[in-house]
Amino acid sequence: METLRERKKQRTRDALTRAALELFTSRGYEQTTVDDIAEAVDVSQRTFFRYFANKEEAALAVEELTVGRFIESVRERPAHEAPMEALRQAVLEGWDTLNDVVESVVPVELYLRMYRVIESTPVLLAAHLRRSAETEEAIARVLAEREGLDVETDPRPRLTVAVFSGVMRVTERQWSVGEDFSLDAIRALTVAYLEQVGPALTGDWRTA
Repeated sequence: METLRERKKQRTRDALTRAALELFTSRGYEQTTVDDIAEAVDVSQRTFFRYFANKEEAALAVEELTVGRFIESVRERPAHEAPMEALRQAVLEGWDTLNDVVESVVPVELYLRMYRVIESTPVLLAAHLRRSAETEEAIARVLAEREGLDVETDPRPRLTVAVFSGVMRVTERQWSVGEDFSLDAIRALTVAYLEQVGPALTGDWRTA
């Protein structure tokens, strides 16, 4: 059972995360200091560093939360689903339940606005892509486990995840520069792009 001390620590971490995202989205990542974040929550810089090693960790804290839930969702998908379908259903479930996952920490709208900050901030984009590579490996191992395969000798789990991750990367990028910045918009774009995977990979694009 969670203790009062643990709840207090979680509240402090959540407050720092929300303050960081609010400052990053309104002022800019580079223009925001650790002192700014700590001051917004009325704690010391030392307290900030008890929860985060640096600004980057704070910026990507909610993303890490959603990624962890996505990996668990893939693991929990019904065994009869083919690997790509399991990934598709897991990511759509992630969009559909995003409120439940992030609202206890930050408003969904603030979480979505951070996408633009990440895309437009080289150091954050590099960190996001680095973490994405680590996530891909974790998901490939989950798929291999689901299918009873050895991920080190069978290339299919990593290849499938590479295709899926490529689609999601295009989706994120196109959505982040579009005019409709809603949750419904990125969900619809996810569906549309995933449905193009088969035709794009195996179809003849040229017309007579």
